[in-house]
Amino acid sequence: MLFFSALTLYPVPIMNNAASRPNASNATLAQPLVHRHEARRAALACMLTLAAALGIGRFAFTPLLPLMLHGGGLDLRHGSWLASLNYAGYFVGAMGCAALRFAPARVVRTGLAATAVLTIVMGLTQSFWLWAIVRFVAGAVSAATFVFASQWGLRRLTQLGAHAWSGVIYTGPGVGIVATGLLVSAAGGLGARAGWIGFGLVCALIVAIVWPVFVETPHPAHAAAAAPMMQTAAKASASRADAFWLVVLYGVPGFGYIITATFLPVIARHALPGSIWPDLFWPMFGAALIVGALFAARLPLHWDNRLLLAACYVLQALGIASGIVWPNAAGFSLGSVLIGLPFTAITLFAMREARIMRGDHAAALMGYATGAYGIGQILGPLVAAPLAASSGSFSPSLWLAALSLVVGALGLVWRTLRGGK
Repeated sequence: MLFFSALTLYPVPIMNNAASRPNASNATLAQPLVHRHEARRAALACMLTLAAALGIGRFAFTPLLPLMLHGGGLDLRHGSWLASLNYAGYFVGAMGCAALRFAPARVVRTGLAATAVLTIVMGLTQSFWLWAIVRFVAGAVSAATFVFASQWGLRRLTQLGAHAWSGVIYTGPGVGIVATGLLVSAAGGLGARAGWIGFGLVCALIVAIVWPVFVETPHPAHAAAAAPMMQTAAKASASRADAFWLVVLYGVPGFGYIITATFLPVIARHALPGSIWPDLFWPMFGAALIVGALFAARLPLHWDNRLLLAACYVLQALGIASGIVWPNAAGFSLGSVLIGLPFTAITLFAMREARIMRGDHAAALMGYATGAYGIGQILGPLVAAPLAASSGSFSPSLWLAALSLVVGALGLVWRTLRGGK
């Protein structure tokens, strides 16, 4: 994948404004080709960025957690604290996006370099408190990198009139999850320390590949007119109440998915002792995520993002329930797919809605929404670990997560029926 991306992210000339007009009568065959090259280059760069910042920087912890527990340097309670500290950092970083005044490309570059360093540091120490600091900072870095990579990537695709490539951007976390899951399964015998260092080196390679791509490009005056996602003029003047409900309801799946996403290998190993299946559920989740992101980008842009989000929430609730009702290989497999399919589709729909509301000034709203998502992620492990300790099962906390997703879906339908935007 990295070799393919390195070949693909070659620099090509950017068209001038006159040549790039979508209605220009003297357009040549070469012009659309340049657009496609630029769109592919931008989308793949953002995909690799999210693979590093989220797939590795945040979610490598999930497949490595059993190895850290097995190594004796960590117990489940402290593992839960590390997870929640990472999500707390994610919240802080997301909220800080509203105050950042740096160019998105600069934030992305800095965030990627920091992710590589922080991931390597996780493998160079055995101190819980240093782990805690690193996971908190890594969460803040991943949030800022995600928000500004989304802002840069969606704006660039809007400039190029290539919205179908947006799905490629949000396959990034899935690519990272599949890679980390399979690598840990194949080389788990080397231990968690080798895993962290190896993933950090992969991040460093990604930095080298995408660094030349993230530059600030001119914003053509016609870009807004060429953006079909701006469905009506009324949507561009969305009220504060509409933005508030987007933030609140986008926070719901943060709590809804995170217990499964954090503890899936642990839960599966407990339910299926001695089976090879537990190592495969996390890569299944990532593979489904990739399929879901690509499919979501192909859906008609005039479909209401709130109803699409509601459908995604219901799918994830069903996925959580399947693992509880059928705690076997089939149930966990179905759950991994149903939770993974809408995972970054949720992000795509929410970020589109934020751009509909705020246009090219959507970074702050994206940051607030991502912050709300982060609050849900903080609460998930803190709720799950005590409930699991007191009941001897993760089922009560998983049912609570599924219920929260159903409530969130109903809230989105309610907002749609009220006609608020």
